[in-house]
This record gives sequence, structure tokens and C-alpha cells, in this order.
Amino acid sequence: MYCEFYGFREMPFNITPDPKFLYLSPTHLEAMQHLRYGIQQKKGFIVLTGEVGCGKTTLCRQLLDEIDNHHIETALILNPRLSETELISAILRDLGATPTDNTQAALLEQLNAHLLSLIDAGKDIVVIIDESQNMSFEALEHVRLLSNLETNTQKLLQIILIGQPELKEKLKQERLRQLRQRVLVFYDLQPLKRSEVAQYIQHRLSLAGGNGRPTFSRWAVGKIYRHSRGIPRIVNSLCDKALLSAYVGSRDCVTWWDVRRAIKEGAI
Repeated sequence: MYCEFYGFREMPFNITPDPKFLYLSPTHLEAMQHLRYGIQQKKGFIVLTGEVGCGKTTLCRQLLDEIDNHHIETALILNPRLSETELISAILRDLGATPTDNTQAALLEQLNAHLLSLIDAGKDIVVIIDESQNMSFEALEHVRLLSNLETNTQKLLQIILIGQPELKEKLKQERLRQLRQRVLVFYDLQPLKRSEVAQYIQHRLSLAGGNGRPTFSRWAVGKIYRHSRGIPRIVNSLCDKALLSAYVGSRDCVTWWDVRRAIKEGAI
């Protein structure tokens, strides 16, 4: 609706994790640097946590886009509610192998052999598990055991756990102390600050093809920040509804009243 009116090539405030729209605030940039460092230095376990909608999955997508596929093989697990056997099978499939058995011991042996073949071919292997806070204690413990797969000189797997703050609390549990001790790179992604929300909005408007219109008044930005608490996903939802309100009024400036209407209509 409003795309044609404002001259956008595409919707500027979709809530899908599109790396093209990634805004690297200082906290997002630092998180990305932690992920890159952990992979480059082969630190084994890397943990990234943050509130719902803070941009963890978008960072993950950006990381996958950056990785040199000629040297790094990746397995991305989006459904963490898997049994130990299902987890190994999913990793094998993502790494290009077909599971040949349905027993845990046989699958683990096949995974070890496949990882060794990838290492021999000059590859590094990274396994990324999103929404890791939903993993059972047993599955997390099994992930720790997967990190035991190694040669005399290196680990066969690097594992990135991405999750909500509940993951951080879960890792504090005594029963996961061995896993916690193996986490050498940890970063807790923070929401955007007020000034960053303004920059974030302008960033997405520009990438969508905006050419100076529309604008968001500082009062509108302030209300968006207060209601969203700096969570990008909520910012997107509010901006989308507020833009629609401004479009209905044929205005080039999104106002405090447009944002208020978006909130009342249940943007998030």
C-alpha cells in the first residue's frame, strides 16, 4: 500500500531476519566480532544470547552469508526440540551425508567418520543451533559430548548456541557445569539505545529505497523507543503500522499520533 506512495522498492519493516537489512549497532557489531573470532580461532563452544527480537537470527544469517563455503561446512539446526539421535541425524544431513542407521552409537560413528573426511579435505565445520534455550538438559549434555570428537591436534566441530536469556540461566545449572566450562566465547546481545533506534529506522528506510521521505518526527521515534524498549522486531512492527497511518493521511512525516495509533491497534 504505502510502498508506491513513498517510492519504496520493498517493504522497509518486515520482521523476517533478512541480512540485507542488518543494522550493526555497536552491540550487534561486537556480537558479530565475537562470532567471527570464535570461528577463526576455533574456540569450540560459542554462545550468543539476547532478548526475543533483538536480532540474533539475523546475525546468524549474516554470519552464514559471510562464511567461505570453500573452507567451512555449516549445519544450521532451527528446531532444537530434537532427541539426541535426531540431532546427530540433522547435523549429518546438513553436512551433506545421509544417515545410514537409526541407533545413536552408529550415527555418532558415522558423524565422526564424516567429520574426519571433511577435515582431510581442508574444511572446518561449524554447527549452529538456534533457539537453544528450548533444548533439554539431556540434549545440551549430548552437544557437549559431540565436542569431544577430535583428532590429536584439533576439535572436529565448532558449536554455536544461540538463544534467549533463558539459555544463559540454564547454563548456570550445576548439571551443565561441564558444558559451561567449555564455553570460551560468550556474548549477550543488548537492545538498541534511543539514538540507535533513530539510526535503525533511517537505515531501513534508505535500504528499502526511501529518498528522504517519509521522515519520523523525534517525538515519534521517542515513543517507538519507549514502547519497543529498543527491540528491533517491535520497532519494525510499530514502524510498519505507523507508516500505514501516515500514508492514510497522505503525510510525509510519521508523527507521535501515528505511533500511538499503531500501539492502540496492537502492532505488537
